[in-house]
Formats: sequence, structure tokens, C-alpha cells
Amino acid sequence: MKSLPRFIHLVLFVTLCAASAAAQIAIVGELSNDHQASPGDSYEGSFTLRNEGSQPAEAKIYQTDYSFSCDGKTEYGEPGRIARSNARWIEFRPDRPVIPPRGSVVVQYSVNVPRNLGSDSLKGCYWSMLMVEEVASGSPESSLPTANQKGMGLQQTIRYGIQIATHITGTGTSSVQFSDPAITQIDSVGKALRISVSNTGETWMRPDVYLEIFDASGKSRGRIEGTKYRMYPGTCVQQEIKIPSLPPGDYTALVVVDAGGDQAFGAQYTIKL
Repeated sequence: MKSLPRFIHLVLFVTLCAASAAAQIAIVGELSNDHQASPGDSYEGSFTLRNEGSQPAEAKIYQTDYSFSCDGKTEYGEPGRIARSNARWIEFRPDRPVIPPRGSVVVQYSVNVPRNLGSDSLKGCYWSMLMVEEVASGSPESSLPTANQKGMGLQQTIRYGIQIATHITGTGTSSVQFSDPAITQIDSVGKALRISVSNTGETWMRPDVYLEIFDASGKSRGRIEGTKYRMYPGTCVQQEIKIPSLPPGDYTALVVVDAGGDQAFGAQYTIKL
């Protein structure tokens, strides 16, 4: 199953619990919240939880770190563990809202940016997640009154991950590392260039990625867009970009990661088709 884009963060869980109504809670607004700040600054933000159902809905909100690697593994670890986590800077309320039918609750958060991290100055990007998880009515966690229910059933639980990123104004270097290029067979006739792209800098990016193929004479034989991922420092994504149908032979493949301005990086490979 192909994973969802990394900037969506909608995770489905199936658990065994007393049967209850389908998921009701939705997030109103963006799932990625970016803020420019200087060391020592404070700022606030909010997001809204909407109950689309006809019964009260309960949510639990909690913090995690967030990272992902070239092998496709995504981790939602204990808050404040990774070097660039801002989880310990964040306070939020409420943490266990009950949302009335067809109603909304605003979750507010505040971020207090420290002046430094020990002996190190702040620079670049720091981030973490606020997780919003609906509490199934009738489950042991629920505080809502329920009618007597018999039997057990499969309950779908939806968890939203809301990214809160702090970008230290005017600081941070940008760099990218390419690794593990390979030609892969994606169907009976099609091939793709698969390559890992790591953000080795201090700033975040959501770059345009593309592959351009050149023949032996230097003529371009096609430009193909890759997938636009949100990439934090120290994270890595794998791009798999389909190669156009071309006659057998040697070609030059240019992979470009363009995050705008002077944040453009490239790698060139000779490939045989």
C-alpha cells in the first residue's frame, strides 16, 4: 500500500472495543503550522476541532516527536527526544475536549522559544507534533455516558498529527545529500529512477523535485516531476521517478531538488536503459 504524503498525517487504527458510532471529529484548517521566531520569543496559535456527528465526541490531545528515514520508517517518538524537537517549548489546552454535536472546540497552544540550547545557539528549524485522537464512545478511556452495549466490534480510530514548526529567523544552512540511486522495474515495460534524498542542513524544505534525461548528444529527452515532500533537518525521503520510454542506450540523468532561491541541489548519473 502506498503511504500517504508526509504532510497529511492522517493515521487510521482498528481496535477491538464496544461497538460505537463512526468517527465524528475533523480538523478545521491546516495540519502544518509554521512560525518565524527569534530566540527568547513567544507566540501563540490555535486549531479547531469540529464534531460532524449527532452525538457528543471526545478527543485526547498529546505530544510526540516526529521523524522519518530513507527506508520509509516513520517514528512518533517520546516528545523532546530528538535534537531538533520543540515539544518542550509548547503548552496547549484543552487536552481532553468534549465537542458537542455539530459543534466546535478551539485548541490553543503557546510556544516559548528558549534563548539557547545549553551552550548551543538556536538556528534553523525545530518541530514536533500535537496528536489529536478520537476517544471511542463506550471504550474504557471514554468519559462520556453511554447506553448499555452488548458484544464487541471493530472500531476505527482516526488520529490526526498537527505539525508545529519553529523557524529561527535568518538562521540555518541548507544542504541535501543524494544516495542509493537505482533503476527499478515498476511494471512490465516501465522503469524508474529510485533515489534517497536526505535533508542534511539546518532548515526545513518542501522542494520541487524532478528528473531530466539527456541522450548521448546532450539533448533533453524529458523532464519528469517527482513527489513534493515536506523535509525537516535530519530526515530522508525516497523518490521514485518514472523514466520515459526511450530506445536502449546510455543516458545522463540529472536529479534536481529545488527549494527556491539559492536552495537548489542536483546530482548527475549515467544510466543504461
